[in-house]
Amino acid sequence: MKKKILPLFMVIVFGFIFIVFYKGLEDSNIYTPDTKIKNKIPIFKTKDFYSGVSLNSSDIFKFDKNYLLNIWSSWCVPCRQEHPLLMELSKESKIIIVGMNYKDNKKNAQSFLKELGNPYEMVLVDLDGTIAIDWGAYGVPESYLIYNNKIIKKFIGPLNQQLINEMKLLVK
Repeated sequence: MKKKILPLFMVIVFGFIFIVFYKGLEDSNIYTPDTKIKNKIPIFKTKDFYSGVSLNSSDIFKFDKNYLLNIWSSWCVPCRQEHPLLMELSKESKIIIVGMNYKDNKKNAQSFLKELGNPYEMVLVDLDGTIAIDWGAYGVPESYLIYNNKIIKKFIGPLNQQLINEMKLLVK
């Protein structure tokens, strides 16, 4: 009798373990951030990259203007790839591009902008990354199209020509 109970017990235990692991495979732990479309922009305080002057978000984003907040870093390879598109977009007057330098060394960021050009009307500083977290960003580059202090569209990853065209259509 004991010889029959032990194998049955082992089958039940391994069956239970199998079911637990199988259910665990179905449960996705992949983090997908909220796109925060049509949400108000977060209220934050930061400093101007060049002057070091303290700024509030209400000083930066005005009503009835289109803004593109681009979160970037000098160490970010995709940021370098999207930069020529930002330079082209900055020549158009319909969208004001604001850069947020994310967890970066100031000298490296200055060299980045000197080498590739500065498409930003204003560059903000986010040394510890907390402002980007408030925006819902989880990496660089990320961009936010803003109108009337509301996020119209979030772009995760580097911008490409298709996304720029989509942005232009949204701004019209």
